[in-house]
Amino acid sequence: MYGKQTETAIAAMSRLAEVWDGGKTRLSAVEVADARGLPRAMVGKLLATLSQARLVIGAPGPGGGYALARVPKDICLADVAKLFEREDHSDLCPFGGGVCGVGAPCAIHDRLVGMQASVRKLLTETTFETFRVAVQEEGLVPVAKGVRAPAARESFRATRTRKAL
Repeated sequence: MYGKQTETAIAAMSRLAEVWDGGKTRLSAVEVADARGLPRAMVGKLLATLSQARLVIGAPGPGGGYALARVPKDICLADVAKLFEREDHSDLCPFGGGVCGVGAPCAIHDRLVGMQASVRKLLTETTFETFRVAVQEEGLVPVAKGVRAPAARESFRATRTRKAL
């Protein structure tokens, strides 16, 4: 569907959306990376690319950092994906060898086309406002990758007992 750079860039942008307050709050690349459990160097490079594309603004030095360049509702996931993905016009035919497009479509052609359309729709219709609302209005507390979230419920396992011999 999309690659590691796109996934990481969306994760970084989502963190900036979570703290959106009109652009006053800025986060360093390290803060963004650590909050999401992402590689610091990769996040730094991706934020530089996002800055060049005018999706984020960055300021160097103490008190600097990154913020979204526009309100979160005005930036969709597709704005980020198009920076890192080439447009894929293939049909993803699992039969290989050009079965689709040469005669009748393969057995799952229509499903694959539908899946691609669904992904495009998700990327174009989903804005970063989703992340701002989830954190600021709904109280969702994201947990970085690789960090175990606190248990939401008790375990229902029976306790072990030793039988007397």
